[in-house]
Amino acid sequence: MGVSVQEFGLLSQYLIMLINIVTGRLDEVGGIMFPNPAVDVVNNSGPGYLGKRHSRVSNLPDFNGDYPVVAMADEMLVEGAGQLKGFMTVAGNPVLSTPNGEKLDTAFANLDFMVAIDYFVTETSRHAHIILPPVSPLERDHYDVTFNNFAVHNVAKYSKALFAKQRSAKHDWQIYLGLAKRLDKKAVLATKVERLTIKVLGPKFVLNQGLKRGPYKGLNLKQLKKNPHGIDLGSLKTMLPQALKHKDKQIHLNVDFYRADLERVQEMMQDYDDKQILLIGRRHVRSNNSWLHNSYRLVKGKPRCTLMLHPETAKQYGIEDGQNVKVTSRVGSVTIVAEVTDELMPKVVSIPHGWGHGRKGVKQKIAQAHAGVSVNDLTDDTLIDQLSGNAAVNGVPVQLQAIAPEATDLETADSDVDFDMESGSAA
Repeated sequence: MGVSVQEFGLLSQYLIMLINIVTGRLDEVGGIMFPNPAVDVVNNSGPGYLGKRHSRVSNLPDFNGDYPVVAMADEMLVEGAGQLKGFMTVAGNPVLSTPNGEKLDTAFANLDFMVAIDYFVTETSRHAHIILPPVSPLERDHYDVTFNNFAVHNVAKYSKALFAKQRSAKHDWQIYLGLAKRLDKKAVLATKVERLTIKVLGPKFVLNQGLKRGPYKGLNLKQLKKNPHGIDLGSLKTMLPQALKHKDKQIHLNVDFYRADLERVQEMMQDYDDKQILLIGRRHVRSNNSWLHNSYRLVKGKPRCTLMLHPETAKQYGIEDGQNVKVTSRVGSVTIVAEVTDELMPKVVSIPHGWGHGRKGVKQKIAQAHAGVSVNDLTDDTLIDQLSGNAAVNGVPVQLQAIAPEATDLETADSDVDFDMESGSAA
């Protein structure tokens, strides 16, 4: 995350690959190695692509059919042919997790229709005309298809649901199939057969087939169920050249594409203002995204949504530990408590991701003391990695202003909201 979500994210990732190649650390212990997951999604998917299409308003490239999140708000707000009038979210909370959250909040509020597949009313799903709640995580089986492809050790683990779902409740895959049947009536026969197979046999059948066709012969779902703590499939091993998907079994460096971005690096270094304050995010094990904040057990305790800053930076702006600070960027401002620490470099400040639950109209089971502020009310939707179109949520220029205690008391008196911890209602 730290490398990817800044102005030169794609170039930085590329250079990491090159350094491992030229130093002989590709496919070697201590360098970049390839996992060998039991259900191999990569071997059963295409190579991917960048830039087949571009977004209507900001002309940003798509990646595998997905557009950068910074394009969302403009696609809804800017009128004209192709304007988005409807939207569906699945569990996500982009109002708190994408740049310029206030702008996106406005965009959602002006849609003709919105549906959310979620069982929480969040800053985003509150705009939905219909909320379709799936079963909870404890009412469904689980096998990690995604993160085993990024693992540093090969494992396979299947977890059975702890509780049986209610008869009327639906799994998320059942909701998807129901929507597909209604919205995609002209699907080709092969697609209809595939959907019917999943509907009748369920995802367990699909998982079992993936295990059987994977690299570990004889491994199947029955075996995983007999090993509830998982099966150790061994350390990462040399995978080249088998892991290469090009027909010539060569690594295509695509040097010209990345070299073109070096000009932008040089411009940045020439124009860099070493006096500016740069904002970065951070995550906590108990609240790595806004979704976990719906559990009071995970947000209770000492407030963790603070502005971390170095003692040298604090002294420069007359900020004391525990004092309220106004942080302002091009797109907005927030007021947050300072946490002076030498864990950061001077001229860098940090606000954690996922907070900002004090918006009007959101009823959540969370105390005002733990509502925090949204760092994405400061991140800039025009600040992007131009090579990929990805959002640059780290390295955002901001201004700091210490707030006198008297002003803080008045602001608090005006903005206090009492939350009922049982019903989650606001008064």
